[in-house]
Amino acid sequence: MSDSLFDLIRERFPRDPEASFIETPGGRVMTYGEVEEATGRLARLLAEAGVAKGDRVAAIVEKSPEAILLYLAVLRAGGVYLPLNTAYRAQEIAYFLGDAEPRAVVWRPEAEAEIAALAGTAKVFTLGQAGDGSLMDASADLDPDFQSVPSAADDLAALLYTSGTTGRSKGAMLSHWNLASNALALHSIWGFRPGDVLLHALPIFHTHGLFVATNCVLLNGSSMLFLNRFEPDLVCRLLPRATVMMGVPTFYTRLLEHPGFDQALCGNMRLFISGSAPLLEETHRAFEAKTGMAILERYGMTETGMNSSNPLEGARVPGTVGYALPEVELRVADEDGRVLAAGETGVLEVRGPNVFSGYWRQPEKTAAEFRADGFFITGDVACMAPDGRVSIVGRAKDLIISGGFNVYPKEVELVIDEQAGVRESAVIGLPHPDFGEAVTAIVVPEDDACPPEAASLIAAAKEALANYKVPKQVFVMDALPRNAMGKVQKNALRERYKDSFS
Repeated sequence: MSDSLFDLIRERFPRDPEASFIETPGGRVMTYGEVEEATGRLARLLAEAGVAKGDRVAAIVEKSPEAILLYLAVLRAGGVYLPLNTAYRAQEIAYFLGDAEPRAVVWRPEAEAEIAALAGTAKVFTLGQAGDGSLMDASADLDPDFQSVPSAADDLAALLYTSGTTGRSKGAMLSHWNLASNALALHSIWGFRPGDVLLHALPIFHTHGLFVATNCVLLNGSSMLFLNRFEPDLVCRLLPRATVMMGVPTFYTRLLEHPGFDQALCGNMRLFISGSAPLLEETHRAFEAKTGMAILERYGMTETGMNSSNPLEGARVPGTVGYALPEVELRVADEDGRVLAAGETGVLEVRGPNVFSGYWRQPEKTAAEFRADGFFITGDVACMAPDGRVSIVGRAKDLIISGGFNVYPKEVELVIDEQAGVRESAVIGLPHPDFGEAVTAIVVPEDDACPPEAASLIAAAKEALANYKVPKQVFVMDALPRNAMGKVQKNALRERYKDSFS
C-alpha cells in the first residue's frame, strides 16, 4: 500500500473526468481527466529521463496550469519536487542546483542555454508560461497509463529552500505525510465543500500557493480560477465567481484601495484567508468594515506548513493567528526550552505530523533546531492565551518578510558590502503600507566625504538578487550602532528609520 500524496489526491478526483480543475482568465479549462492523463505522460517522461524514487526535480518555471501538472507528475514518479522562484538570478540558481543535485531541471524555453550551463549532468527540459517548451512536447505522445510509484509516509515529496538570517538558504525536507496531513487538516477546518471555487492569485514556488491553496482544491476535487499574478482589476472581476480566496496581506490592502471593491462584490464569497506575513490589525478591521467579512489569518512556515489558524466558526481576533491545527502541538518556551506560562512571551515551538524531518545535508543545523522531545524551534516570538490562542509578536531573528516573501539580510549585505565605497552595511525590514516590510540598507562609507550613491547600490543589488530582495531605500551612517559584544543593534536601526515609508 502506498502513502503517496499523489495517490491520496487522485482518490479525491471527481467521478466526472470532465469536471473543471483549473480555469484561466482567458477561458481555458483543464479538467480532472486531463490531469490524470497528462501527469501519467509527464511521470513516464521523467522516468525515462532517469528520475527514480527520491531524485530531485527542480522547477524554475512561471505560473501555469502545466506547472501544476509537473508538480503532480513528480510526485507520481516518486521524485522530490524542488520549486524555485523565477526571480532568482543565475548565481542564486547555481547554488540551489549545486546543493540539491537534481536529476532533472525545468526552466523557461528562452533561457535553455543558460540553464544547461548551470544544470551539470541533470536532464534539462523547458516549460513556458503558455505551456510551450520541450517538457510538454516530449510527453505528448507517451502512454498516460503510468503506475504511480509507491511511497512511504516518510519518503521525501518536496525540498523547499528557506531563508535564514545567516549564510545560505537551507533545504527543508518535506515528506508525503508532512504535506498530506497538513492539507487534510486545512481542508477540514476551513470547511471546504462541494462547489467551492478558489481564486488563486498566489505564486506556486512556495508553501502558500502550491501546498496550501492547490492541495486543498485537489483534496476537495473542485475548481480554481488560476491567475498568473495578483491584479486588483482582474481579481475584482472574478470574485463573484469564487467562494474562497487565499492571499498575502498586500492583496487585501490593494483590494481595499480599489474603487470597485465593496460588499456586493463579495456576495458569493464565504472565506478570505491571509498568511505568509503578519496582517495588520488596521487592515483586518478596515476589510471587515467594508465587506462585512472577517479575514481568517493563519500561521505557518516552510518547515512545517501551517501550524495554527483562526477558527472558521467563532471569533477571528485581529493580531492573532488562532489555535493549533488538529494533531499539532504548540508551546511557548524560553531560550533554554523551558515551557512558559500562558501570557508569557517567548519563542514558539511546534510538534506534529506537519513538521519537516530536517535540513537537506545539514544534520548539525537540524539538530540545533529541534528540542530533545521533538519540538521544532520556529524562531518566532509569540505569546499564548490561556485558551491556546496564539499571537505572533515578532521574530527572534532578523528575517524580513516583504510582500509575503522571505528575505534574509545577510545575503543582501554580502552584495552591498562588495560595492565600491562601502565599508559595511546592515539590512533591515521597515514597516511599509503595501509590502508589510520594505528591505532597507544602511551603509557606512569608506570615505565620509564621498559616500556611494544609493542608486548605484540598488542597481548592483538588482543585478545579483531577485527583485523582492533589493533594498527599497539606502541610508548612510557614519557608523552602525553596536552593543558591548560588537553586534549590530538592528532594533535601534529599525526604530530610527521606522517612519521612512509612512
